[in-house]
Formats: sequence, structure tokens, C-alpha cells
Amino acid sequence: MNLIRPDKIIVGMIHVDALPGTPNHQLSVCEIARKAALEAKLYHDEGVDAIMIENMHDTPYLNKNADHEITAAMTVIAHEVKNAIRLPVGIQILAGANKQALAVANAVDLDFIRAEGFVFSHIADEGMMNSCAGELLRYRKNIGADKVKILTDIKKKHSSHALTADVSLLETAKAAEFFLSDGVIITGNSTGEAVEPSDLAGLKSEIKLPVIIGSGISNENIYTYWNQADVFVVGSHFKLDGHWTKGVDPGRVQKFMRTVHSLRQ
Repeated sequence: MNLIRPDKIIVGMIHVDALPGTPNHQLSVCEIARKAALEAKLYHDEGVDAIMIENMHDTPYLNKNADHEITAAMTVIAHEVKNAIRLPVGIQILAGANKQALAVANAVDLDFIRAEGFVFSHIADEGMMNSCAGELLRYRKNIGADKVKILTDIKKKHSSHALTADVSLLETAKAAEFFLSDGVIITGNSTGEAVEPSDLAGLKSEIKLPVIIGSGISNENIYTYWNQADVFVVGSHFKLDGHWTKGVDPGRVQKFMRTVHSLRQ
């Protein structure tokens, strides 16, 4: 998966339903997988470039961990999504369960994972989250998953960064690059919240890594960010009423991708 293209990359988010063992779990794993595959097909048919699956309905999350049943379920779901489409597919397992995500990606031949807590420490709403780059990249090497790209959140949403208040976003990005990240993800303060444009100013010219916007992208603001990033992860905006808890709205996806096509031209 080439993350730097002249026509940019749009990644559609699939927030899979609550998985076994979590407080909001209701559907069977097979039902969840079928629903995820249908959303993936919808994204594919509307011209979205890549897919990412995430267990966002599994609140409250464990800190840098996910139980075995979550990893097993995400493997089944990822397999169904991968077989349903011919697009790059990635995965994130919350919260910060980066090894589990990498194991799933390797087993199912996914293209990338989204990793939290790659460099520096921060306090997430799950608690203290320390850096994992050295451990995670060694794990990738040990299981033979070198082809799986690791895209890394920096100064991530739903977190306090008081511990690293003296380290700028740019310096954090440079640290991620030095620690062999495959791309840096910039977000707003919470899910669906837009990135501060000033946070992106000059970032692409200072690092060689792909710059990825990981929250708050919409049909109304994509113009603002188009030249400041390489990849745009779109979740909430693609959902009914623009809320991440709801299903994908084909009309919203169509309208957004029409805007993207006009920007590409």
C-alpha cells in the first residue's frame, strides 16, 4: 500500500459492533462480520481507497490490552472484510492493543495497523500509556510481519499530553520517524473532532513520513486539509447523521467522494 500518492488516499472506517465479553455485546461474531463486510462493499462501490476496522463499540476499553476473545473475533471479521473487497485493509484494536492488531493483520494478510502509544507517554482515558515502538517493531520482525505497515498516532485524541507539554507535535513526529513508524496520524481532541490546521503547518515539509489525518474530516473541511496530508481517515462523517455509533450512509459517502474526485482533478 503506497501511502504517498499525488491523488491522496481516503480510508473508510468500519466500527464493528460490540464484541464478545464487552458490556454492549449483542450480536454473534458471524453477524458482526457479515455487517462489516457489507459496509466494506459499500465503501468499495463508492470509490473509497482503503478500509480500516476498529472495535470502537467495546467501551470501556482495556489499557494496552484486549482479551483473547476480542483478538479471535477481530480475526474472523478481518478475514470476512478482506475477502469481500479488493482494497487495502487495516485494523486497530482498542485501546493500544497493538500486538494483537499486528497478529491479526499478519494472520489475515492485512496491509496496516493503527497503533497508539508508539513514542512518548500520555495519559489516555484508559490510564497511563507508555511508548511501545521498540517492543512492537521487534514483535513484527519476530512473527514475520514486515509487510504490515504500522501507522502511529501522535499526541492522540482522548488523552492528556501534560507529561510531554514541552515536546511539540513536530518533535513527536520526528521521534516517530526516528523510531521507524510507517506514517504519523494527527487527530483532534476527540472522535469526530477536526484537527487544528496550525498543527499541520509545515509538518509535511519537515518529515519524510506520510501524514495522516485521523479524525474530523468532512465534506465541508476536506478542502482545508487537502494539501496538508497524504491520507484521510473518515469515520463519523460517513455515518448516518454524522455520528460514529450509526451505520454507514451511502449518500454521505457518495457526496464526499464526489468532492474528492473534484479535488483530484
